[in-house]
Amino acid sequence: MPAVSMTVSRSPHRTRAGACLALLFSFLTLFSFLRVAPACAQDTAPQGQMTSAQAQQVLSVMNDPQKRAEFTKTLEAISKGLPAPAAAPAHPAPAKAAAASDVSVEPDSISSEFLDELSHVRDVALRQAQNFMALFKDLAFVGHWVHSTLSNADSRQILLDATGRATLIVLCAMLAEHGFSLLLRKPLAAVTARAVATEARLNQRVRAEDAKQDVTASATLSADGAKETADERATEQARQQDDKQQHETLRIITRIPFSLLHLLIKLLPVALFLGLAYGGSALLTSTHQAEMVTLTLTNAYVIARALYLLLEMVFVPRSPTIRLCTASDGTARMVTRWWNFLVAAPSLVICLSTLGGVFDMPARGTEAIIRAVVLIEHILVAIFIWRIRKHVAEALQPPARFKDKPFWVFVGRMVHFWWLLAMFFDFALWLVWATQVRGGYAWILRTLSLTIVVILLARLFAILAFGLQNKLFQISPQTEERYPGLQARMDYYYPYARRALLFLLSFATIVCLLQSWGLPAFAFFLHGTLGTKIIGAILTVMVAYTVAIVVWEAANAALQNQINRFETSEQASRASRLRTVLPIIRTVLLTFIIVIVTVTTLSQIGINVAPLLTGAGIMGAAVAFGAQSLVKDFITGFFMLVENAMQVGDWVTAGAVSGTVEHLSIRTLRLRSINGDLHIIPFSSVTSIANTSRDYNLVVVDFMIDLSEDPTRVAAILHDELALMRKDPKFAPLIKSDFSFLGVEQADGNGAKFLGSVRTTPGSKWKVYREYYRRLTTRMVKERVKFPIPTSVNMLGNMPGTEALDVNGSGSMHMVFPPNAPSAQAPQATPPQAAPQVTPAADVAHDAPATPKGDAPAAPPSPKAHE
Repeated sequence: MPAVSMTVSRSPHRTRAGACLALLFSFLTLFSFLRVAPACAQDTAPQGQMTSAQAQQVLSVMNDPQKRAEFTKTLEAISKGLPAPAAAPAHPAPAKAAAASDVSVEPDSISSEFLDELSHVRDVALRQAQNFMALFKDLAFVGHWVHSTLSNADSRQILLDATGRATLIVLCAMLAEHGFSLLLRKPLAAVTARAVATEARLNQRVRAEDAKQDVTASATLSADGAKETADERATEQARQQDDKQQHETLRIITRIPFSLLHLLIKLLPVALFLGLAYGGSALLTSTHQAEMVTLTLTNAYVIARALYLLLEMVFVPRSPTIRLCTASDGTARMVTRWWNFLVAAPSLVICLSTLGGVFDMPARGTEAIIRAVVLIEHILVAIFIWRIRKHVAEALQPPARFKDKPFWVFVGRMVHFWWLLAMFFDFALWLVWATQVRGGYAWILRTLSLTIVVILLARLFAILAFGLQNKLFQISPQTEERYPGLQARMDYYYPYARRALLFLLSFATIVCLLQSWGLPAFAFFLHGTLGTKIIGAILTVMVAYTVAIVVWEAANAALQNQINRFETSEQASRASRLRTVLPIIRTVLLTFIIVIVTVTTLSQIGINVAPLLTGAGIMGAAVAFGAQSLVKDFITGFFMLVENAMQVGDWVTAGAVSGTVEHLSIRTLRLRSINGDLHIIPFSSVTSIANTSRDYNLVVVDFMIDLSEDPTRVAAILHDELALMRKDPKFAPLIKSDFSFLGVEQADGNGAKFLGSVRTTPGSKWKVYREYYRRLTTRMVKERVKFPIPTSVNMLGNMPGTEALDVNGSGSMHMVFPPNAPSAQAPQATPPQAAPQVTPAADVAHDAPATPKGDAPAAPPSPKAHE
């Protein structure tokens, strides 16, 4: 495999370049000031009457920090005890100086405080500048030490013997290390091959999961039959980004065991080198100096190799399958190549700090060399920052989904200048260390290291947390089938949950960063009064919002399930009623939840909610008092809907208006009357409702028959005709009972009132009674049923010369015809019998019986007429 071949073919010489460079530079540094020795000797030559012994004593005092500090304190004490020098004779001052001396600053004023601060800053700056310039002056001690060491034959012999033996032992140990590295090529190849196989299996599983998610998304989109909205696309992109980061994190976690095994195999030759070098220092050295030089060089080389291998474990330029970062091959090679040079500084610092004490180099000289080496290291770091500026700028670019936003566009342009801050920080770090700011360099290094660790851990934990959240918001097909629409609701809340999780992670990261920077963030948030309140407020608000969302979704799900249960159990009326009341239930519940959550949030952030609640109560009472009719509409409408007084499609009579219900809201009722008019009626004006579309209707048969007619025979005729009508398939489903004869309700001179009823299905009584009326018209004529005929009075006889109207003693009214009026010899033919009236119970107004038509019978010979 390519990855295997790249690992096997790697040359070990380049990996040791940094360590070898460190060793070589350490030797060159020891002799770098040989040419400066004569000048230093001249500078340090005795002057005046000082003897050589006195000069040596002063030099020992200056080289010893403790003695030098005591000497400085002694001089300060002497200077304070001496009398003040005599005042110089006054000289005429310039006019400007005299004028300036007259200007004074008032004490305890802003100007005086400002001048004091400026003076303090100036003193600190001068002191730091003196310390910085002292670095270069201290290099003279190195030149003097080199001159004195090489001038003495014994010292020169000890130095050459120690360096020679140490170099020979270190070179032999390095050759053994190289040979052992060649023997470990096969195990490294096996580890790489195993990593390649594991990577292939992981990629295959990831591709299968991605294909499955694509199929599920396509099926969901086709089932919806609509285009995705911008929010849905944003949610899907966020999910895909979280999935991608989770897969990358899983891939890196899978590579960690192979990377650690790769590191351990690479450390075995280093361990062999360490053992051989330590054994050679114990067996092949004859002086203490030679042993110390060997051990120092060994430790420096081991530290350099260990630092290089640690970085190589992360980048692995020749084996991408076990690389623990997402850098490209070119970036990995460049970083590891530069790391070879950067690891030389710790090695040189160890060598110089140890060898200076072994060969009696002055402490100030050793410190000067170490500072110069560290300066070179910082310069190399600055060059390295310059080389990787483009790679880091590309890595710091915001995600693609944010590039269309102005703020992130600005951030994307500003990250190209990150190297300016990095270089400033690099040189400021060296300056803080070089000027001997107490604890400054150590604090910066510790803070920087902890910051990097916190950011890396926060990033890793964020990727894992977002991946886990994405898994929790993914609903299985079985659950989605059982609860339809659940995945859509989870997708709706996913962006909000992601933002909440991002807020928590950012808050925790900021707290950890503040703690790593030396601020007592943990103590403030865990034990402080204000910190605990902030934590409690955040947790309370998040719990309140979570509970509110759960209650809202649970209530909606329960109501929707109840509607579905009614629809599947053939209870469409109850489902329709619940669907009508559903908006008001949701509105009331949402208002209640919003009020509770708002009050909880305001109380947690320290706002007194008592005045707000009082004002809201007063305002609510005022609104309710001013909108009584509106409140009555809502309350009446709610109870009418809950009590199932009517439904859409019912024929009702409300507010003296009859019609079909077209729409029901919580406040108004919309009726479509028989003439097509739409009536919008507020519920507050509805005092009663007559619903014709419930349970059944009753057709009331009510007409007058002659007193001589047998009511039983008429009832049998009506019963028989209704039985024939029920055999018709068109009307059989509409009639629910036989004809029911209720009896004769009234009998007088106008006839007998016949009364009966027929029960029909809801809303079909008009169709039944019209057909029944049509059939009875023909049947009554056929059966010669007698109906009362109204009396006709001829008022033409009331004229002069006639007897006019004559009423006999019995109360009968007789009409007297004029003498010239022809008298009827015989009664005319009896006109056809009139059909009975069929009047439905609730529709007397528009179904009133028509007046029977027909000619009146001829008058008999007697002047009396029929009543």
